[in-house]
Amino acid sequence: MLAAGAAALFAAVSLGSGAARAGQVSCAPTPADAEGPFYVPHAPVRSSVGQGLVVTGTVRSAGSCAAIPGARLEWWQANPRGEYDDAHRATQTADAEGRYRFETTFPGRYPGRPPHLHVKVSAPGHQRLTTQVYIGAGQTEVAFDFVVRPQ
Repeated sequence: MLAAGAAALFAAVSLGSGAARAGQVSCAPTPADAEGPFYVPHAPVRSSVGQGLVVTGTVRSAGSCAAIPGARLEWWQANPRGEYDDAHRATQTADAEGRYRFETTFPGRYPGRPPHLHVKVSAPGHQRLTTQVYIGAGQTEVAFDFVVRPQ
């Protein structure tokens, strides 16, 4: 089941059935995933906590697929030794076009889990999303759009 969840999370933006009607586009919401026991609010504002892995994308609304300017992303992850620490926590704000860029070290293997990054995405008028991005062995770049549900 984890493999299916990881595969779903790699699907950044998918066109829903509404795309065929009257030229409308709709994005499938990003699946939620476990927050885990290591989330700590109020992470420092920064877009980098290391080097070697770059995650980029756009925060979008599931209703219209429109980019959400100023969406907030909170990141936390295990360090290269597989331990969660304050040095690998960050908060950032998407730009005026809903885009973000986060740079980090490759997350160490946490016992019983594949390498992953945790993220909370919030935006006015939308439901908060807590999910995880799974990273493949040797991967240095991840393009991932977060799609949040309108309230």
